[in-house]
Amino acid sequence: MKHTLFSGALTAVALVAGAASATTLEDVKANDVLKCGVSTGLVGFAAPDANGKWEGFDVAVCRAVAAAVLMDPEKVEYVPTTGKTRFTALASGEIDMLARNTTWTFSRDNDLKFTFVGVNYYDGQGFMIRKDYGVTSAKELDGATVCIQTGTTTELNLADYFRANNISYEPVPIETNAEAQQQYLAGACDVYTTDASGLAATRATFEDADAHMLLPEIISKEPLGPLVRHGDEQWSDIVRWTLNALITAEELGVTSANLEQMGAGTNNPEINRLLGTEGELGAMIGLDGEWAKRAIAVSGNYGEIFAANIGEETPIGLARGLNAQWTQGGLIYSPPFR
Repeated sequence: MKHTLFSGALTAVALVAGAASATTLEDVKANDVLKCGVSTGLVGFAAPDANGKWEGFDVAVCRAVAAAVLMDPEKVEYVPTTGKTRFTALASGEIDMLARNTTWTFSRDNDLKFTFVGVNYYDGQGFMIRKDYGVTSAKELDGATVCIQTGTTTELNLADYFRANNISYEPVPIETNAEAQQQYLAGACDVYTTDASGLAATRATFEDADAHMLLPEIISKEPLGPLVRHGDEQWSDIVRWTLNALITAEELGVTSANLEQMGAGTNNPEINRLLGTEGELGAMIGLDGEWAKRAIAVSGNYGEIFAANIGEETPIGLARGLNAQWTQGGLIYSPPFR
C-alpha cells in the first residue's frame, strides 16, 4: 500500500485526536470499555460465535488488556476492521488498540505513526489452491487468477514474488476474508493468498477441506501483533507488557490451573514480580499490583491461548513452529519482568 497522501491524512487525524483528549488510559477508564479493533471475521483468530460473542487468538489479547486495565475481560467493544479501514480507525481514535492479523513493517511503524507493541504470531504469506488443479508449487501459477485483500502487505508481496519469478497473474481484489472465501469457492479465482495461518483458518471452515491444499512456498515474513498510536508511551507499555505477561507466564510455568496458588507467592522472584507479590511493577505503568495476574486469569498463558484457539487439537490445526517459546526452539520471547 502506498503511504503518501493517505499517511499524511492519517497523521493529521492522529494529531487532532491526541490534542482533543487525555491519555488513552484515562479515556479507556472514563469510557469503562476498551475499544479493540479486530478483523471482520477469521475463525480461530477473531470471529463472533453463534451467540455473537467474539472469540479467538487475537480477541484473547483484547480481553487480557481489558482485565489488566478495567478489571473485567468483558469490558471490550469489538470493532471489525478491514485491511483498508483498520489504520484510519486507530489513527482517528475510534479504537484504542488494534489486535488483528496486522504485519509490523517499517512504513507502518514510521510513516503511519503506529507503535507495534510486540509479535503474538510469526507468520508468512502462502497460497491455497484446489488439489485437483494438480499444482505443487507457487512457481507453477503463471497466468492464475489470485484472490487478494486490498490494502495489505500481501498485495505487495504477491507482486514482488511473481515479478521475481517472471510469471504473471490476474489479481481479484477483495476486502474481507469472508469475501475472499466466497469468491475462491465460487471459482472466481484459482488461488487465494494471505498469511498461512489465515489460509489454514479459512480452509478449516470448508465443507470439503481435504479438497484444498496449501502450497509449500512461504514467500514473506509476516510478524503479526497488536499496535497502538504513536505518542502515548504509557498506553503502549500497558499493551506491550500485557502481551509479555502472557508469554512470560508460559515460560515460567504459570497456568490457569495453578495461577491462584502461584499468586500466593513462590520461591521464584520473577513469578512473584509478575503476579504482584513482590516489587511495584504495576505502579510503573499506572496499574495496580495484580494487573498481570488478572490478564493471565482470563484465558491462561500464551501457550494455553494458542492451544485453545488455533493449536493442533483445533480445526485450525496449527503447530507451534516459530511460535514456540525460545526455550523450545521458537521465537516467542519476552524481556524479563524485573
